[in-house]
Parts: sequence; C-alpha cells; structure tokens
Amino acid sequence: MADKADTTEDAIDFEKALAELEALVEKMEGGELSLEDSLTSFERGIALTRQCQQALSAAEQKVEILTGKDGETGVEAFESEERG
Repeated sequence: MADKADTTEDAIDFEKALAELEALVEKMEGGELSLEDSLTSFERGIALTRQCQQALSAAEQKVEILTGKDGETGVEAFESEERG
C-alpha cells in the first residue's frame, strides 16, 4: 500500500496537471495560437487529460480498498439518520 508521502505526491501531481490543463484550455480558447501551436497544445492537453484520469482512477481504487468495497461499484445514497 502507498504511504502518505506517495499519496500527497499523487495529489500534487494531479493538481499540477489539472492547473496546466486549465491554462492550456484558456490559451486555446483565446484563438490566438497558430495551427501548429494549437495542435501541439491539443496533444499536450490529451496527455494531461489521460494523466488526470489515471490519477482519479488510482484514487478511486484506494477509496474502494479503504472502504472495503472489493469489486463492488456504484454509489450509495447518503441519508441522515434523523430528520427533523
């Protein structure tokens, strides 16, 4: 199992990748890039998207392990015990 330093590093990597992706999208939406720069930016955006998806998938697996949901998928509804 990963230790706390690995988990923190994964979160930082995810946050950095997401921030870079957001900046890249803003830059591309500005419409001032050449075709070549747009294609290069698009390629980088795809790579960052994949990196973020992998990080989210890894986090989801860790949550499933910690909650004991071996092989079970889905989301359970949260309901408070008392309604007042």
